[in-house]
Amino acid sequence: IASFTVDHDVLVPGLYLSRQDGDVVTLDLRFKKPNTGDLLTNAEMHSVEHVIATLLRNSPEKDAVVYFGPMGCQTGFYFLFDGKQLTLAQAVALVQRVFAQGAVFEGEMPGKSAKECGNYRNLDVELAKTCCAFYTEIISGWNQEKLAYPTA
Repeated sequence: IASFTVDHDVLVPGLYLSRQDGDVVTLDLRFKKPNTGDLLTNAEMHSVEHVIATLLRNSPEKDAVVYFGPMGCQTGFYFLFDGKQLTLAQAVALVQRVFAQGAVFEGEMPGKSAKECGNYRNLDVELAKTCCAFYTEIISGWNQEKLAYPTA
């Protein structure tokens, strides 16, 4: 598994090119280092997932969005997109834009009902906004050249 070859001792929060499978490109959105023990909580992960997935799927680039979801290790998210419809530079700009929107999100938490989500009770707009603001700051200067995983 390619992601297991990444040295998590040197991995820092950021945005990385994880893999490309045909036209599907996977970006790795890391929030926190796994070896610090400072992982995202279930509520943080779930809340960010609902807000960002909603923003991505309602963006002008929605047809290029394949998937956005959490990593099981709770250190970040994967964003999969159609590389025929978005360049890497456009995907980075999209991630930057939707996280900035998430940081100031107003209104009800998307999908916060028993009918829409099997674990709706741990969704919190304020948690999502705080996490999105943190990540917006981390990736504010990110560009295509910075997508490589750190090696040391």
